[in-house]
Amino acid sequence: MGRRKMATGTPMPKALACGMLEDEGRVLFLKKTEYGIERLEMPCVVVPSGRSPVAEIREKFLEYTGIDGEVHEIIHEAKYNAGSKRRKTWVPCLVFKITARERRARHSQEFSGFRWLRIEDAIREKLTKKCEWIRKTGTARQI
Repeated sequence: MGRRKMATGTPMPKALACGMLEDEGRVLFLKKTEYGIERLEMPCVVVPSGRSPVAEIREKFLEYTGIDGEVHEIIHEAKYNAGSKRRKTWVPCLVFKITARERRARHSQEFSGFRWLRIEDAIREKLTKKCEWIRKTGTARQI
């Protein structure tokens, strides 16, 4: 019998790191258009094994939003399926508090815009796969 070959070169995901920039009770969300449908996503990145979640979110937050924010403590933890619907790979979702002097966002080419929303309002919007944890946490008061 032959052996099954495993894909090599792809590091295993360690966590999903999200950056929550809050301003007067509203949180910064980026708008992403997928298959003609506009969805909201918090600035986040899948962190591969061997990398620091803080360093990854600091770098990607600046790249995605154009805001040079300071990463603080973890304010919420959830689970994120980094795999597919068939082959689930559950990793922790770490939501970091971000503070910044400048709150004027300049989104990257990957996104179509941004919105400032309260978490309660964001739950009712269409979200990307990376932000489904917001709905699964139940109430926004936990965040």
